[in-house]
Amino acid sequence: MLSLKVSGMTCGGCINAITRAIQAQDPQAQVQADLVSQIVNLETSLSSAQASELITEAGFPVSQ
Repeated sequence: MLSLKVSGMTCGGCINAITRAIQAQDPQAQVQADLVSQIVNLETSLSSAQASELITEAGFPVSQ
């Protein structure tokens, strides 16, 4: 499981955008996000770098 700190998430639409970005590359991925802590937990075959890039491209900066 990957845990990433993601900035800028404010609503369910943000979570949906991140989920769509990840699942476009890994359709079996499980995405859970916590808006309060700004943490996204992923169960995916993608590497941390790949997932971070996809989330950033969706408009949400990832910090380590």
